Amino acid sequence: MNPPFPPGTRKIVSWNLLRRTGAAVDCIVALVEREKPDLVLMQEATEGIAAITERIGGHFARAPLPGRIHGPAIWSCAPWETPPEVVTLPAGIIVDRVCQILDLGEFGIANVHLSHGQMMNRRQLRRIEQHLPARAAVLGDYNIVGPALLPGFRDVGPRRPTHAMAGVAPLRLDRCLVRGLACHGHGVLPRGLSDHRPIVVHLAPATEDAPQNRRIRDMAAAVARLRREGGRAMRGRRDRRESAEPPASIG
Repeated sequence: MNPPFPPGTRKIVSWNLLRRTGAAVDCIVALVEREKPDLVLMQEATEGIAAITERIGGHFARAPLPGRIHGPAIWSCAPWETPPEVVTLPAGIIVDRVCQILDLGEFGIANVHLSHGQMMNRRQLRRIEQHLPARAAVLGDYNIVGPALLPGFRDVGPRRPTHAMAGVAPLRLDRCLVRGLACHGHGVLPRGLSDHRPIVVHLAPATEDAPQNRRIRDMAAAVARLRREGGRAMRGRRDRRESAEPPASIG
């Protein structure tokens, strides 16, 4: 059972399915029935994944990559006011990329599967940022090694590896970056038939009482306290030094 979260918190799962040979509809149905998420963001989703709505209802949208059989897809348990926007990204060397952006009202969600080039995928993130509202999250398969370097966003997803390259090198490719949101929980789920493990996050609009804001305020208060204490110590030393000096002679 999930712990209680603030009102407006959305449980979101992101999973690279591994086209053709990976997680199929049965796997996604099992995940939804087990985790009961508000949204499932999928990468490498093929046409057959649309059958999920025949099994468990909900709402589904897919955006095939140009010239490919797969692409990002979103399943939602609740209807959306407008279908996800499809944004064309700077093209990689081999694959042309798109992402989906869904407006949830309180914040936006970008479903991404970025290129492998480490300069290109960061360029793609900057293009995506231009289409996002003030409060937003970017989830999916980043294919990034090291920090994402997206100004204004924080990496709040799980820190555990989600993919083993060639079954050997564990990498944290699946991530969640947020702006104006608080993450009230995260985790890595079983891999199943895919070569990626799904990640799950619990996101809500940030408030003054959000943990990260409290930490910032606490740090600012600590710095101010240290400055005050340092000022008092300097004044004390100056007063003691002045009192120890002999009186000036007259005449």
